[in-house]
Amino acid sequence: MTIRTALQHGIELFERDGISAPRLTAEVLLAQVLGRERSYLYGHSDEPLPAPAQAAYASAIERRLAGTPTQYITGHQEFYGREFLVTPDVLIPRPETEHVVETALRLAPHDARILDAGCGSGVIAVSLSLEMPGAPLAVLATDISSAALTVAARNASTLGARVHFAACDFASAVVAHSVDLLVSNPPYIPIEEESGLPREVREHEPRQALFAGLGGLDAYRALIADAPRVLRVGGWLVLELGYRQADAVTRMLDGRWSGIEIVNDLAGLPRVLAAQIEA
Repeated sequence: MTIRTALQHGIELFERDGISAPRLTAEVLLAQVLGRERSYLYGHSDEPLPAPAQAAYASAIERRLAGTPTQYITGHQEFYGREFLVTPDVLIPRPETEHVVETALRLAPHDARILDAGCGSGVIAVSLSLEMPGAPLAVLATDISSAALTVAARNASTLGARVHFAACDFASAVVAHSVDLLVSNPPYIPIEEESGLPREVREHEPRQALFAGLGGLDAYRALIADAPRVLRVGGWLVLELGYRQADAVTRMLDGRWSGIEIVNDLAGLPRVLAAQIEA
């Protein structure tokens, strides 16, 4: 079996089973088992595929056909121009979350104390630590899952980001009035929509990172209720928004908040809410 025939075999299997982006998926999995970039597959397409690589590729295809997301098979996902470790203990980072990072970078003072509440794989905290014009005074990332914190800490170490980690529910263990920027991509999928999710999401990604009660608003209520305690006066709250949740989340903000802003994603959907605490 050559690299070309192996690649075509994978594409055909993924097409047959209705896997999205069948060619890309086959390329990513084959390149992963070979330890090469995808471009290598086409420059060496007539080379024989070694037996160990054939076995590893077949196993990867089987896992993907069974519903395992490609990112959990390869163990990584690109986010904000960097490769991050991902495991089934963390939500797979989505491109939409990059709007959260961009909004936070625009609003944060250069010496900000930053909290990423519910950090998962750590992509927001790590990206902010590395992207601030001058190093932020401190970046703290929290998660209720110790397994997620392990993944996030590995990402910070691998990428050279200065991030501190704490195990707690959102900001519950954070000192009062110690943060200039509270940022979060919280769980926001309504539990009643679980059955309509793709199998890859529903069966493989961590439930506590996905669902937030009826209507998907429980995490927003908790974060917004505690944010005035954690933030310094003039500090910013930056939240990723779920589909059709912008109005409901905005209504949770009382008179202490100003400068309320909704940022749309590339599809024109409300994706990020930002608000500044005045008192």
